[in-house]
Amino acid sequence: MSAKRYRYEALWCPVNAGKGLPAYEIMEFRVGRHSHAAVSLRLGSRRTFIIAAAAWPALAWMGAAFGQSKKPPIVIGWLNAGSHEANPRFLAAFKEGLAGLGWKEGVQFVVEERVADGRTDRLPSLAGELAAKKPALIVTVTAQATAAAAKAAPSTPIVQAQGADPVISGFAASLARPGGMITGLSNITADLTEKYLELLLAAAPKVKRVGFLADSKNLTIASLRKAAQRSAAQHSVEARFAEVASPVELEIAISRLANAGAQALVVMSSPLLAAERRHILKLALAHRWPVISSSSAWPRDGALLSYGIDNLANHRRAAYYVDRILKGAKAGNLPIEQPMRVELAINLKTAKALGLTIPQEMLLRANRVIE
Repeated sequence: MSAKRYRYEALWCPVNAGKGLPAYEIMEFRVGRHSHAAVSLRLGSRRTFIIAAAAWPALAWMGAAFGQSKKPPIVIGWLNAGSHEANPRFLAAFKEGLAGLGWKEGVQFVVEERVADGRTDRLPSLAGELAAKKPALIVTVTAQATAAAAKAAPSTPIVQAQGADPVISGFAASLARPGGMITGLSNITADLTEKYLELLLAAAPKVKRVGFLADSKNLTIASLRKAAQRSAAQHSVEARFAEVASPVELEIAISRLANAGAQALVVMSSPLLAAERRHILKLALAHRWPVISSSSAWPRDGALLSYGIDNLANHRRAAYYVDRILKGAKAGNLPIEQPMRVELAINLKTAKALGLTIPQEMLLRANRVIE
């Protein structure tokens, strides 16, 4: 009769350690190709093995005990209407904010993320996917994402990390007391729109007609247009408007502005236009137009100027709201914040190519200068 080779692996499970009660070890015995489970019971210095089928009730009991002591991580939904390109930076800033508040990813929370890449028509289905995950709350990037999340998960708290004024968008009763399920941060886009012309004309003082490119699906398009008209009247320039609902309409819109005599371009903030940034710049620079928009990504890709909030700071700050809600606060009781820091970026290469001289005072005000 051939000798049998025995091997066992033991995992010490200190279920009752230090309580004066029996302690257990889980054993795995291998005899040839067969595997057998066992439990080793220690009473003082004596050890008893309970083999095979008799072991399973004890194993099941111990598994249940461990399962009860470990809570699954909280699910946080993430819905971004913007581009896949910018999303990793925004999400990293948000997670950095949570880490600073003591939250551990993978242990205390996990993020279910969905990104529309500028295609806002996809937001309802993406929001529905998130709602099916039963998240504790949803963080949204842009007002359009907020609207989609609110419709898909009306009873789920929503923190807007970036987007148009929630009051104008109809999400909140007021900034101080939002009510309902939505809170977070606003982009102050209407205020920025009035500032665009001031900066653009300081860099290109000979401009008399300015084109404004907007996303027709923007929830605050009416207020943005009024802000642009006020600014144009204040600076005695003519405003020309073009709206698009999809990327295929961009070339027609730019041609329409060119035919109307536009000499410069203001791109109003939206997920669609941000995702089509390089395409828009190619079309605009073919007409030798100085371009201004909200994000510093625009001058990095060739626009003359950008003036807008620090998006990464907004996403880090969104973690504060998430922390408060997960600790029991109601979203409707948390005041909506407006960012205090606004950044100016200038591309000197583009200025030189367009034959423009940027005033020294403006250069000194800039947060970023691309040379």
